[in-house]
Amino acid sequence: MASPKPKAQLDHEFSELYRQHLKDVYSYAYYRVGNHHDAEDLTEQTFLQAYRHFERAQRESNGRPLRPWLIRIAHNLAANLYRDRSRKPQTPIDDTSGLSSMHTTEDLVESRDELTRVLEGVTQLPEDRREALIMRFALDMDNREIARALGRTDGATKVLIHRAIRQLETIVSQAEKGSE
Repeated sequence: MASPKPKAQLDHEFSELYRQHLKDVYSYAYYRVGNHHDAEDLTEQTFLQAYRHFERAQRESNGRPLRPWLIRIAHNLAANLYRDRSRKPQTPIDDTSGLSSMHTTEDLVESRDELTRVLEGVTQLPEDRREALIMRFALDMDNREIARALGRTDGATKVLIHRAIRQLETIVSQAEKGSE
């Protein structure tokens, strides 16, 4: 068994991990919780927890990237946040009141309406499908990384993403028909 690394070396390596993955963890958190304040808190908590377990994670990763491990931590913290808040009503994730703009072109309105329908559709997906789509499209994670982050096989993850996309397409097309 290898001897423990000096604290200065661990801190340096963790700083590198932080710099490399801060944007991904924050993006995941933002897409997951829907507002900047909670996303910042969730990101901070993710890295605090990661720091506590960093040396063990390095040993157990066998040289594999640690991004899925970080996203898994954020995923678990977000789930805890939702569970804690389930007793209290919150504002919806897709509050689009902040999207008002001076632009009045028809194209902008149509694309904003479509984006709103997609965001609303994502919130209607079961949690595992929503998580998989956020990781795939917001973080550009590949299926293997998503599988590791969600604790699934590569094949199950591929099926999950496929079903999530099909379900989202159905939700969005139904929303389009309802708005006509």
